[in-house]
Amino acid sequence: MKDKNYEWLKSALFLIGLVVVLVAVRLFIFTPVVVKGDSMDPTLQDGERVIALLNTKVKRFDIVTFPAPDEPDKYYIKRVIGLPGDTVSYQNDQLLINGKKVAEPYLNEYKKDLTDGMPLTLSPNQEASFKFEKVPAGKILVLGDNRRISKDTRSIGFIDEKTVSGDVKFVFWPLKEIGFINK
Repeated sequence: MKDKNYEWLKSALFLIGLVVVLVAVRLFIFTPVVVKGDSMDPTLQDGERVIALLNTKVKRFDIVTFPAPDEPDKYYIKRVIGLPGDTVSYQNDQLLINGKKVAEPYLNEYKKDLTDGMPLTLSPNQEASFKFEKVPAGKILVLGDNRRISKDTRSIGFIDEKTVSGDVKFVFWPLKEIGFINK
């Protein structure tokens, strides 16, 4: 009889320990996120499920998730373009950071499908060339990859770096898309 009680206790402690570990991993290491909308097409599609790593240092071109500053209880997923202190501008779809041309290869697929002769990245006033003032300390400049429809820094302003919830790294659903995100 003692052996059965001991086995039951061991099993219960194992399950409790497993739950504690899983909760800790979810709270401190990564979180699942559902992509909603088309602002990150073609990199991420509506309905995909991704993994975001928590507590990472934000780097240029990371895809991050953060609370929507204009819609309580919603989160946005966008790409980091400008870091604190950067001056960011676009001249006819060419990204310039601190006056230097920077390639955005993740946009090539989208740009080649454009047929209207207009650049993919436009200002809020639909201008092909525009400049953001210096990114303030503690803030980041984010843009969606589907620049024509994305609600991003152009409309909601710079994002507080401290509010970044996670760095999106991996697609786990649908299964045909499973894998690391190419940045």
